[in-house]
Amino acid sequence: MLQTAATAADKMGGEDLVALDVSVPMPLADIFLVVTGRSERNVAAISDEIERELHQAGHKLLRREGKAQGRWILCDFGDLVVHVFHREEREYYGLERLWKDCPTVPFELPTRPSDASDFA
Repeated sequence: MLQTAATAADKMGGEDLVALDVSVPMPLADIFLVVTGRSERNVAAISDEIERELHQAGHKLLRREGKAQGRWILCDFGDLVVHVFHREEREYYGLERLWKDCPTVPFELPTRPSDASDFA
């Protein structure tokens, strides 16, 4: 689930993806995936794509909050809770600081072809 969600977020331009193992302090979920979007529209698009991809993979969305505002959308898939933030909200709420004792969970993002300007 984490890999699918991370790939979907990356596909829609999600930035600064971090997955935290919250299974010890929070028995209701295993992983928080935290993602930053560049605008309200981008936050909504990232959330929509994650929901779509996880639904196609057979995972059910249990709850969604914050979609109307597009500043912090929380998508609860049970074991995985995805937080898609607008940059200012991510800095303000600082989930990584709140859950700093939780280890990160590795995942891989697709590699992108190098831009020709990278070699200039």
